[in-house]
Amino acid sequence: QMRQSTESQLDSNLLLSCAELTMAEIHGVLPIVHTPFDDQDQIDWESFQRQVDWAIQQGATGCVIGMVSELLRLTGDERTELTEQLVQRVAGRVAVVASAGAESTRQAVDYARHAEQVGCDAVMAIPPINCALPDSEVLDYFRQIASSIEIPLIVQDASSYVGQPIGLSVYTELLEKFGEQRILFKPESAPLGPNLSRLRDATDGQARIFEGSGGISLIDSYRRGIRGTMPGMEFLDGIIAIWQALQAGDDARAYQVYFPVCALVALQLQAGLDGFLAIEKHVLVRRGLFATEHRRRPYAWQLDDETRAEVDRLLDQLADLL
Repeated sequence: QMRQSTESQLDSNLLLSCAELTMAEIHGVLPIVHTPFDDQDQIDWESFQRQVDWAIQQGATGCVIGMVSELLRLTGDERTELTEQLVQRVAGRVAVVASAGAESTRQAVDYARHAEQVGCDAVMAIPPINCALPDSEVLDYFRQIASSIEIPLIVQDASSYVGQPIGLSVYTELLEKFGEQRILFKPESAPLGPNLSRLRDATDGQARIFEGSGGISLIDSYRRGIRGTMPGMEFLDGIIAIWQALQAGDDARAYQVYFPVCALVALQLQAGLDGFLAIEKHVLVRRGLFATEHRRRPYAWQLDDETRAEVDRLLDQLADLL
């Protein structure tokens, strides 16, 4: 019995050490990977590999599967394959975070367990979006996901473009139950800055917070104490330059790069999620990373020639600055 007790304590210490190691890896700039499709609407894995390699070369500290991965337009098999392929193609070079959000708790738990089994460092989940849920149901949903895995869970509020805001009490109760090593946060509800500060202050600074504004609120968010940012892939070189300048205390450089990034994201925001996806695909083709701009249908908005020309002008300005 004494030996079993000692072994149990060693196992617990090992799990804690692993959790701390994983936690240390999840920081900085972790872009959301986009899903490239060929003209036959199949996932283009060669383009996907180019994207992952380029992100790591730019200095990304992780790669994440999220909403702008066109997640809601993938089949169930494609979604699990995307997770497996990301782990394989990153090949241990940076952290990997997979999406586990779903319309039922059972689905989300299955996605989370699969992500852990194939080697992800964390999972991220939004609440179900098919109906407005009371806080008690949202809390139970996230509690079930976190209890089903040993790796960290990033609780994402994507209500700026899909779903409903998550109540502050849900965040604080999850943090109290599982601790800061197991529960991280990515709140995106408006107003973003004040909501980041509310969560920070309500948890006495213990909450490990990430932002996902695409860069348009990055400087403000950084000053509020975020641990990292999860932008799209398309302006990653600019986002990393802003992040590095902020860390170095070089405000002049941070704002210099921020202004064209901010203008680019403003163009994306005009059409919600479809606006992000359309411009992302255009930019990644222009960068030589994707073979096509193909998106999964149906969608409500596409680039017109004048918006495309403005994106290209701003992208040239960003390239000159970098």
